[in-house]
Order: sequence, then structure tokens, then C-alpha cells
Amino acid sequence: MKKAKIYIPNKSPMQSGFGKTDKWILEYETKNPTNNPLMGWESSTDTYTELKLEFSTKELAINYAKKKKIDYELIEPKKRKTVKKSYADNFLR
Repeated sequence: MKKAKIYIPNKSPMQSGFGKTDKWILEYETKNPTNNPLMGWESSTDTYTELKLEFSTKELAINYAKKKKIDYELIEPKKRKTVKKSYADNFLR
């Protein structure tokens, strides 16, 4: 049986905004990964690992996994803790 994980991707460290972080991703897990003896890369004969399906909501991703009988692991996003700072705070201490 296929296994997958459903998650929201982290923002890229190369961007300051939160673009492309509103989609839920269903990504299949690798079965029997092997090392390529020539290059040392990890490879697999399972082509499902190349798929990343995007969904607009978590419920759509879960419904898809249930409909296709895919075992899934749901990874909830963590809330970011933001600290409001002011430039003036540098001079008040």
C-alpha cells in the first residue's frame, strides 16, 4: 500500500514573503531507496516519489488520499511567533 505525507511547505529562505505557502502538498514516501554505486545518489525504482500533488485545502488532500486508499500522515503547520520590534528600541536601553 502506498504511503504519503500531507503538509504545507515551508517558505523558502531566499524569499521574505509567504508566497507559495498556501497550498497543501501530498508527497509519496520512497520505498526501498538504494544508493547508486557510480555517483552515490539515492535512487529508487518507485516512480510515485517524483509526484507532488498540490491541493488548495487540507480537506481536499485528505479526501483524495482516502478515495485512492493511500495511507497518509498529516503534518500540521506550526504557528510562527512574531515579535514586534521598533527601530527606537535599539536606543532605549
